[in-house]
Amino acid sequence: LRDGCWVFCALLVCFADGASDLWLAAHYYVRGQRWWFGLTLLFVLLPSLVVQMLSLRWFVYDFAASTKDSGGGTKDSGPRGCCRLCVWLLQGLIHLLQLGQVWRYLRTLYLGLQSRWQAEHRRRHFYWRMMFESADISMLRLLEAFLKSAPQLVLQLSIMVQQNTIEPLQGLSASASLVSLAWMIASYQKVLRDSREDKMPMSYKGAVVQILWHLFTIAARAIAFALFASVFQLYFGIFIVTHWCIMTFWIIQGETDFCMSKWEEIIYNMVVGIIYIFCWFNVKEGRSRYRMCIYYIITLSENAALTILWFLYYDRQTTSDFNALILVCVVSSSFALGIFFMFIYYCLLHPNGPIFSHRSVGCIFRQEPPPVPGSPVEAVTSPPRSLPRTTGGERDGAPGERDSCVPVFQVRPCAPPAPAARAPRTEGPVIRIDLPRKKYPAWDAHFIDRRLRKTILALEYASPTTPRLQYRTPGAPQEVLEYETTV
Repeated sequence: LRDGCWVFCALLVCFADGASDLWLAAHYYVRGQRWWFGLTLLFVLLPSLVVQMLSLRWFVYDFAASTKDSGGGTKDSGPRGCCRLCVWLLQGLIHLLQLGQVWRYLRTLYLGLQSRWQAEHRRRHFYWRMMFESADISMLRLLEAFLKSAPQLVLQLSIMVQQNTIEPLQGLSASASLVSLAWMIASYQKVLRDSREDKMPMSYKGAVVQILWHLFTIAARAIAFALFASVFQLYFGIFIVTHWCIMTFWIIQGETDFCMSKWEEIIYNMVVGIIYIFCWFNVKEGRSRYRMCIYYIITLSENAALTILWFLYYDRQTTSDFNALILVCVVSSSFALGIFFMFIYYCLLHPNGPIFSHRSVGCIFRQEPPPVPGSPVEAVTSPPRSLPRTTGGERDGAPGERDSCVPVFQVRPCAPPAPAARAPRTEGPVIRIDLPRKKYPAWDAHFIDRRLRKTILALEYASPTTPRLQYRTPGAPQEVLEYETTV
């Protein structure tokens, strides 16, 4: 029931964010404020088109692959071909009407209900299909939030400060954008943990506290931006570009490893740099405490500098000193509340326990004993997830010891190895990956990962045995029975 309510509330947040922005854009148009109307509508339509195209691309890829896997011929005729044509037309219409996320939310609810209503041997299958769909919609909504909600929030706050009035529709739109941003960051983190068996799941108390943490910190950030932009429009643009460059360079120096090529990795880091304009977003496993502290110290300094500069040069004819002082207090108190809820989350509600009181602060994974050389790994009864990623330490043949954590996405056994060697299992379906395991990217446009894990899910449902993976190696093929998600 709580999972269903969470998905339903996420759907309401999605509706409220889009509807309030469109309503406000129509309000600007009726009042003849064409400049504000154009900007508001631009921040609604452009991100929506990008996300809908990505969602439709994922559907086309999945539907075409499932059609090919179903064993049908290259040409379909009769009722089956007509049914597939109707599905194509329906999905095209849904995404044309910008309702792709709504359809995915409803599908998540449907799969969740099926996981409760089906027979015992089918519940697990529908449960993991629901988790994969939830991971897809969380990624799409997170992208839309930072492309649409964050710029929309700063725009509407700037208009309010410039006009020295807060209209109900402006307040509603800004509030919906703020809630959407905070909700999607917390939802993304919750789905990240729920879809991985190597991580402890996040409780709903922790998710709510994460929402409050990001809600207040992003609110302070956006208000400081709006105040500064209302007086220094040109310098605000220079500041945003400078901050983005610094954050992107910082992320690149962190040596993230999410994409296949170097240039794709740089583009990914540039996108994350945009997220860092508004809030903290961890992109690297290991100790994140020091990186988070550095980021929030920089953010606090920037917020203080922007607010103080606005307070020194704001228009005294339109804004009284008392109102200006209130705005300064709102920025400082909102940021302080956000940091307070951040400490509450890490000290009381973190899934791994009180992080700040544990000596392995920031260590996401727990160290597992390495398998005995020469003995195969025990079969894993849990469903496989997605492809592993290997760090440079593994490429050199040495176990990772950076930050006292297991290397990122390193494959580890879930059960102790057998004391005696046994012949490798040969029965059941086998999926062969025509790439070495140590060089397969963990993150490459997301749909590569999705395609493989959904294929394994279908094979697992059709076969009584767990599907096996074989990666190409210079010697004998290497079998990996468990691998972890990157979502």
